[in-house]
Amino acid sequence: MEPIKGTTILCVRKNGEVCMAGDGQVSFGQTILKPNTRKIRRIYQDSIIAGFAGSTADAFTLFERFEKKIEAHQGRLKRACVELAKDWRSDKILRRLEAMIILANETEQFLLSGAGDVIESDDGLLAIGSGGNFALSAAKALYMHSDLDAQAIAKASLNIAADLCVYTNHEIISETIKGTP
Repeated sequence: MEPIKGTTILCVRKNGEVCMAGDGQVSFGQTILKPNTRKIRRIYQDSIIAGFAGSTADAFTLFERFEKKIEAHQGRLKRACVELAKDWRSDKILRRLEAMIILANETEQFLLSGAGDVIESDDGLLAIGSGGNFALSAAKALYMHSDLDAQAIAKASLNIAADLCVYTNHEIISETIKGTP
């Protein structure tokens, strides 16, 4: 699947804390339509953080479908992700959606793509969007070579991505779930 243009979403898990951060820029081609859109939200009794890259309408369609799956599976994140990926892969209309999402709770995090992928992070880091690789690279370096917490790593990495990616800005919004280290 080709990388989604238009945003950067990064999820960082460190020492029992998970933080998802995203920029606020909405672009249409080479035009910035809005600088401060919220692409991160909490769902399922505020226990799950979700972030999207791609078409806004498509992402909201996926959020709605995911919320039904997470309710049906009583909050079991992995199971709901797998079931949504099955639908996404097999449904003609869903297959045409141009969005990717990252979902995280206190203990797990997953990236879902339209190709039917359900990717679980091995190192506590996931990123999507046009600036995703920039943010992911920065996060890997900060994770390994600093004592910063998950939120500080996520925000610093997004700022680095915003300096490099024209589809990413410095209007960073983040959500954090603090667990036990």
